Amino acid sequence: MIRWRAGRRQDVAAVVAMLADDMLGATRERAGLGAYLAAFDAMAQEGNNHLIVGERSGELVASYQITFISGLSLGAARRAQIEAVRVGRAARGQGVGGVLLADAETRARAAGCTLLQLTSNATRQDALRFYEAQGFAASHVGFKKALGPG
Repeated sequence: MIRWRAGRRQDVAAVVAMLADDMLGATRERAGLGAYLAAFDAMAQEGNNHLIVGERSGELVASYQITFISGLSLGAARRAQIEAVRVGRAARGQGVGGVLLADAETRARAAGCTLLQLTSNATRQDALRFYEAQGFAASHVGFKKALGPG
């Protein structure tokens, strides 16, 4: 059984290791641990931005970030954005991803959200199929623009 809980500062290194443990993450997650700890601290201060981790037998097996966003569109809908969804290599193929998304949905509903949204890199074909099987619709086209250091 997986216990979902708020991530702690001491979880950051394990979460970063999960983020880096795939083809895309291996090339992107190269900052020193200090940068990730600073980002965790900033998330904690924002109030609506949370790291959630899944723990089984004392070991972190999955994580995601959830941000609650109030807005004017869609009749002033409150939405939850989930990012950095990861299931550790040893826990893949065991249904953890579905349980992770159910946990995110529960948290989103509890926060008064009427929409749960996520983005996934277009090259992650297995992930895209998984999200669609979990009831997510590829309803929008997303764009990103790298801003680089200020």
